[in-house]
Amino acid sequence: MKLRGKTIFITGASAGIGRCVAELLATADTKLVITARRLVELEQVADEVRSLGSRCLVVAADALDEKAAQEAVRRAIAEFGKIDAALLNIGEGPACNMATASAAAIKSCMRINYDVTVNYLVPLIAHMKNSGGGLIAHTNSLAGFLGVPMQGPYSAAKSACRLLLDTCRAELKSHNVRFTSIYPGFIATERTANDGIPAPFEISAQVCARHIVKAMERETLDAPFPWQTAWMTRTLQWLPKTWAAHSMLKLTPADY
Repeated sequence: MKLRGKTIFITGASAGIGRCVAELLATADTKLVITARRLVELEQVADEVRSLGSRCLVVAADALDEKAAQEAVRRAIAEFGKIDAALLNIGEGPACNMATASAAAIKSCMRINYDVTVNYLVPLIAHMKNSGGGLIAHTNSLAGFLGVPMQGPYSAAKSACRLLLDTCRAELKSHNVRFTSIYPGFIATERTANDGIPAPFEISAQVCARHIVKAMERETLDAPFPWQTAWMTRTLQWLPKTWAAHSMLKLTPADY
């Protein structure tokens, strides 16, 4: 899919990766729908998008609210008629030690990564099934392939998203609804700046955005990057689990 001139729905667009993707696509004469909780920040992104020549609809919504997510999709359709592509870019991975974590903290991580994806995924599928198809991309994580120390609940949530989209890809092929799963390594954003989690081969949000747009245009099924972290992840998957766990623990802070 060439994204130029298309209607693209982006969640988590008020900052970080989502904002960088919106600003990158704004140079391609697109019609963007940007959503997140923070209206002021969204309006700032919209101003930048419009200054670069693209149209932009702002919809402030809490992704944890299923009805709010449905309404955001409805408003996008009402404004532009059809959503050609969507980027589900919501979630975060706070540091978590399973030796001390509460059940509430673990379940919260699932909600802010898995539930928010589902809340937008369902109405987007319903729309695309009835409008000739479309592309849904999801910002996952390389952590979704491993049980990563300090990231256990996040890894579990991203793994759940990975399997769900794999199922969607199979079941919705006949409806021409396609899926791209994006697996970044460590990305430098405001949220991750002081989280205490080691970040080897970290890349900027701008570089990440370029990878995402390329993957969406190529409709890559699985897009892991950067290559160094992707290679490290693949190697750890092949190692015996005790060896992989020992290797990953070496990278964690001494006071973890």
